Parts: sequence; C-alpha cells; structure tokens
Amino acid sequence: MRVAVLVEDNYQVLEVWYPYLRLREEGIETVLVGTGKKEYKSKEGYPAQEELSIDKVKPADFDAVVIPGGYAPDILRRYAKVNDFVRDLFKANKLVAAICHAGWVLVSADILKGKKATCFSAIKDDLVNAGARFIDKEVVVDGNLITSRNPYDLPAFCREIIRFLKKK
Repeated sequence: MRVAVLVEDNYQVLEVWYPYLRLREEGIETVLVGTGKKEYKSKEGYPAQEELSIDKVKPADFDAVVIPGGYAPDILRRYAKVNDFVRDLFKANKLVAAICHAGWVLVSADILKGKKATCFSAIKDDLVNAGARFIDKEVVVDGNLITSRNPYDLPAFCREIIRFLKKK
C-alpha cells in the first residue's frame, strides 16, 4: 500500500500529520507529495519536507491520495498535475480522501458530479456548484471518495481511509 499525502504552504498541520502518521502505524507507506519545493510551512510555521514532487508521481504507483486542508488546497488546485493526479486515481477507482478546504482540489479535479461529500462549511457552495450532494457529517463515504469537515473529524476520517485500504 502506498498513499500520497499532498502538501503545500499554509497546510493545516493536523490534517497532514495525523493521517500521515496514523497510516504508517497501520503499515501503509505514506509519501509527502508537494509541488516542487523542498519544504512547506503549515499555517503555524511547522515544516514538512517534500518526499516526492508532483512532477515525478505516477498514479499507477499509488493506491490512494489524502488531501489535507488549510489554505494549501487553494495553491494545490492551481497545478494541473495535481488535479490530473487526483482525477486519474479517482477514475482508476483508487481512494481519494479530502478533509476541510481540500474540497477545492476535488472541485478543480472535476470529480464531484453526483457524489455525496462534506467539507468545511465555508466551501460548501463550491462543492454543491460542482455537482456534489453536501452532507453535514464528520465523514462521508461515497465509493472511492472519502470526505470530512475539519480536524475534529480526523479519527473518523482516518478510520474510513484505513477500512477502505484494508479491503484491497
């Protein structure tokens, strides 16, 4: 099992590190995938070292992608290669997991039409306008799409990610 955890500046620290470390506890390889810088800073200034650039990833090499929130998704979605990677994994029926503001990447990857999803309340309209059916729950699972609202939802979010990956 290999999971990409996307990272960019202004990431939400818990939403990167909690899934990254929790999945490792389960014996799942996690890789911090960034947009080409060596280091990214969270909203609080906590550093994350890029382990692989989006320019070097291949969807065939990954079983899932976790997209953390914060304001990083607003930067990530500007990279066509990020959107393509997320869309390609989704179309291959691999797991796409997004929390908080990460729904912005789902919108830009154009994978929400007809899907049930949740997100941070401030971007609810973005998801709905992209064709999602918004559900205000701690975690929403719709096939290979798992979404959550905020850091308080991380236990449920990670539980569903692990459940999905262990089925494979």
